[in-house]
Amino acid sequence: MSGLTNLEQLIRSMEPVLAPERYIFVTLQPDELLPYGLKPRMVFEEEEGTTVICRQSEAADYHLNGQFPCRMITLNVHSSLEAVGFIARIATRLAAEGMGVNPVSGYFHDHLFVPESRADDALDCLRAMITEVGA
Repeated sequence: MSGLTNLEQLIRSMEPVLAPERYIFVTLQPDELLPYGLKPRMVFEEEEGTTVICRQSEAADYHLNGQFPCRMITLNVHSSLEAVGFIARIATRLAAEGMGVNPVSGYFHDHLFVPESRADDALDCLRAMITEVGA
């Protein structure tokens, strides 16, 4: 299962779904372990520390401070990890609306972490992109 690579087909086929939870980005020190029982959406190790994206409610339960309260939009289309320009086109469109986005690519889908207050605006932009490409 390699996923789609054609940019127009990816946009036409994507089905953006807004997750109900609120998320937050947390950083752990390089020698700090992930709290036992925490179920993060993503963990990425950098030289300065470990970035964790988790539910805001879980971060509070574990007394973790974070930044960027956000919502996650999953683009329900199986995009190839080698697809060229998909996330760039989406990020450019959201930027034109004055909206930052933190994309994360999984094996099957791409996920967009957008400012909590702009989640509905982001969905509107994504749906407009689908309409513009045409069915």
